[in-house]
Amino acid sequence: MALINRLTRLFRADMHAVLDRIEEPDLLLKQAIREMEAAFAGDEQRSRLLKHELTQLSGRLQTCNNKLAGMDEELDICFQSDQEELTKNLIRKKLELVRFTDQLELRRNSLQQTLVDLTQRLNENRTQLESLRQKAQLLAVDSSDSSESDVREPAAIHIDEADVEIAFLREKQRRSRS
Repeated sequence: MALINRLTRLFRADMHAVLDRIEEPDLLLKQAIREMEAAFAGDEQRSRLLKHELTQLSGRLQTCNNKLAGMDEELDICFQSDQEELTKNLIRKKLELVRFTDQLELRRNSLQQTLVDLTQRLNENRTQLESLRQKAQLLAVDSSDSSESDVREPAAIHIDEADVEIAFLREKQRRSRS
């Protein structure tokens, strides 16, 4: 029984080694980058749709608020004319509009929170994607033959705001000493 277990483990180990050699890490990395770019593009599209929907909701809310202001004037007229039935109908419409406006406000707040979360995720994913692209470029340079002349343009390098701030402060300090 122990011999069979050992042979099984040996066979599995050899199969894993063969699979590792078959899979090319640089191709897997490129595929991962393509998948991440597709997911990123989908999130950007969703962000644009959310912004558009927020714009539409804001317009509808503005229209509702304008109608409410108009209804207040109409209610004043109804009360002055002692039209009780007409006043009650108008109050019913006003209450419906107020409730509808409240629902729109809730929807707008929900969309705004979703958009904030999505924007934060997009920023994090953008940083990760740039990092993966840089790693892929480094791997491509490392795996290419060093005797070949490399005529490609330099890779785009991601520089954080913190790096810019530090360099700015150093330059400012260097110039103040002069």
